[in-house]
Amino acid sequence: MEPVQDKFLRYVGVWTTSDPESTEAPSTKRQFDLINMLSDELKAMGIRTKVSAKGVLMATIPSNLPKPVKTKAVNLKNAKAVSQKSSVPVQKAADAPVIGFIAHVDTAPDASGKDIKPQIIPNYNGKDIVLNKAKKVRISTALFPELKDYKGQTLITTDGTTLLGADDKAGVAEIMCAAEYMKEHPEFKHGTIKIAFTPDEEVGRGVENFSVKDFGADFAYTMDGGAVGELEFENFNAASAKVEIQGCNIHPGYAKDKMVNAIIVANEILALLPPKERPEHTSKYQGFFHVTNFSGSVENASVNIIIRDHDTAKFNARKKLFTTIQNKMDRKYGKGVVKITVKDQYYNMRKIVEPKYFVVQRAIDAMKKAGVKPKIQPIRGGTDGAMLSFRGLPCPNIFAGGLNFHGKLEYVPIESMEKAVQVILNIAQA
Repeated sequence: MEPVQDKFLRYVGVWTTSDPESTEAPSTKRQFDLINMLSDELKAMGIRTKVSAKGVLMATIPSNLPKPVKTKAVNLKNAKAVSQKSSVPVQKAADAPVIGFIAHVDTAPDASGKDIKPQIIPNYNGKDIVLNKAKKVRISTALFPELKDYKGQTLITTDGTTLLGADDKAGVAEIMCAAEYMKEHPEFKHGTIKIAFTPDEEVGRGVENFSVKDFGADFAYTMDGGAVGELEFENFNAASAKVEIQGCNIHPGYAKDKMVNAIIVANEILALLPPKERPEHTSKYQGFFHVTNFSGSVENASVNIIIRDHDTAKFNARKKLFTTIQNKMDRKYGKGVVKITVKDQYYNMRKIVEPKYFVVQRAIDAMKKAGVKPKIQPIRGGTDGAMLSFRGLPCPNIFAGGLNFHGKLEYVPIESMEKAVQVILNIAQA
């Protein structure tokens, strides 16, 4: 079996950044480069695949369990006549669930994903890692103390100029390794296994064109978490707020009582959001408002804000705040100057997954069997699995091993990826 790091290094070499401004599906055609590569590799293993026009790859590894044997029904009236010395009917084999594993091929547009040049650091010494001496880019243990947890392991990092792509090409590589193992080891018994690789997860459209019915799994797992041991079945409720401001640009020498500076209005609106409820001031179950984009001039401006909270009531209150802000701006500047549009994106999958906790327990048991301590925690974000859960496919999230996603300081320990492969196999094993 090809080592997981070799697959990973091959996949990060493919540029797959998604585009939040695109209306195409997938948002960038370059994502097909990796999707088609994965399809070819799966076919070479003897696994049938299907790639949709929208860039969703689905594959099936058939069950290799003995087929259930039908037994003849016993006629109760003649039961006493059946000799105790009669041969015992063949017992029906236990039915195995159809289990899915999912990862996304795109990388976040937050940092460049083109021409990635990974660096391999064997036997990491526990100190700061200089990624790029010329640009003075380093991963500091003071800022990221968890880095020391991987002392003695082999790390794959960036060269300080791009992101790495462990989110989620580590998950892709891990699923591919597990699939290869199952095909090479017929003695490893498993039920039907479903695999899916999706585009555009990073721009919130990962399962926009995903058919749960066609996938055909009873439950699934996204291999899209962070550090080794992470297991998540609850996530933020999520919405977006787009603020559009139409200003009135007048020569500043004659602007008194006439000018409406869209930039100033935007700042007023942002000042109405609680300053302590930003990502940099929150953790665990605390929600936030996060300004993701600002552009504009005196004449017009626009602001994109994301809204997040685990608690449904608090989530709704956060959205309602924008109605209050809209009304306040209407009173001050008149209707039409400010337009705020709030849209729901996804919801907390705990509501769906918790009643079917056996799906979570299977992952817990698989981690323990692999020598991994489960760390059950809420996702401070979302996954494709959240939306799939609400479509009838319970889908917790399992670690892929990477850390510091979406930026130049991203890295992944090879040992964490190897553990993830073991966890997939332990889940799949009948």
